[in-house]
Amino acid sequence: MGVYSKLALVPVVTNLKARAGVRQPNARDMIISKGRTDMTRTLASKKTHPPPTVADDPRWARIVARDHTADGHLWYSVMTTGVYCRPSCPSRRASPENVQLHDTLAAARATGCRPCKRCNPDGVSIGGENAAMVARACRLIEQSEEEPSLDSLAEAVGRSPSHFHRRFKATTGLTPKEYADAHRAAKVRQSLESSNSVTEAIYDAGFNSSGRFYEKSTNILGMTPTRYRDGGVNEEIRFAVGKSSLGAILVASSKKGVAAILLGDNPDTLVRDLQDRFRKARLIGGNKDYEAMVARVVGLVEAPGVGLDLPLDVRGTAFQRRVWQALKEIPVGQTASYSEIARRIGLPKSVRAVAGACAANNLAVAIPCHRVVRNDGSLSGYAWGVERKRALLGREAKHGR
Repeated sequence: MGVYSKLALVPVVTNLKARAGVRQPNARDMIISKGRTDMTRTLASKKTHPPPTVADDPRWARIVARDHTADGHLWYSVMTTGVYCRPSCPSRRASPENVQLHDTLAAARATGCRPCKRCNPDGVSIGGENAAMVARACRLIEQSEEEPSLDSLAEAVGRSPSHFHRRFKATTGLTPKEYADAHRAAKVRQSLESSNSVTEAIYDAGFNSSGRFYEKSTNILGMTPTRYRDGGVNEEIRFAVGKSSLGAILVASSKKGVAAILLGDNPDTLVRDLQDRFRKARLIGGNKDYEAMVARVVGLVEAPGVGLDLPLDVRGTAFQRRVWQALKEIPVGQTASYSEIARRIGLPKSVRAVAGACAANNLAVAIPCHRVVRNDGSLSGYAWGVERKRALLGREAKHGR
């Protein structure tokens, strides 16, 4: 029969006996048990919140990525090897538990470690050395009367031909020969515009014989030197206007390839724009076969990533061609800033000149100047309207997913 305890006011069973070897818990047991539970919870809490490590520091991600832009702003020392490095160091990555991060070069030196011989954290970065090397090679090309060979250029800058060729293209977007051809083309155009005769222009441009000049001149100019000197009089430019989801689109071609892709709202305005760009050329409306080419260009606008498998007649200075080549290397769905493009071509201080080259582009979408944005990622001006730029980037972002 059950009765109520006066202390606990809970029913107590009096007709049950404890089994042998079993002791009823008392108040002291309950306190000890509670203390153990609290201690277990505390230890578990400490295990789930470990102290921050170098691997948790956002600066470590820049070292893992070998971020060249972090050079000069961040250093790290490795306790196991006793050296300190710049973030872009090509050495084998150290374990984060053996690494200390430093915001100043003085702090890295204060660890007692020595500077890494591979990345030279106390001096010019490898990227800076390569940029200086390429800039020197460009000056040699520009100052040479004859196009220098790859071997002679590599020897002049103290590199092997293969390494020099690889670094030159990575920095400028062009091979040394392509850069030399673009520079020679610019000299030819300048000479033809300022010289009294074609013969005088031949030698002003650095050619030693007229035969060699005429051999290359048509590829360089897209027409004969005489016609170019006369301002492209009677050069035939075929064109047609089509429709796209971004409005009217005009495509124009010379004998060499597609010379202009223009976007706008009004077809008549686009034709006048074409006339302004090719002032002395003879514009000829395209036939049905040419309209098929326009359809291929429209396809590039509507479906980014398809690519335009058509020859292009790219007309520009050596600098502009370097910028445009860098633009073509930006993957679909990605963007780059003007300053980043300037760094890629080895001229980090030429940001405004890069913007000018983008504005001078005649080939909308084919040379993707719409992929260049401000440093903060916001959209800057676009020759064919910022809204079209936004639409193009939006499509490419979806394609890149």
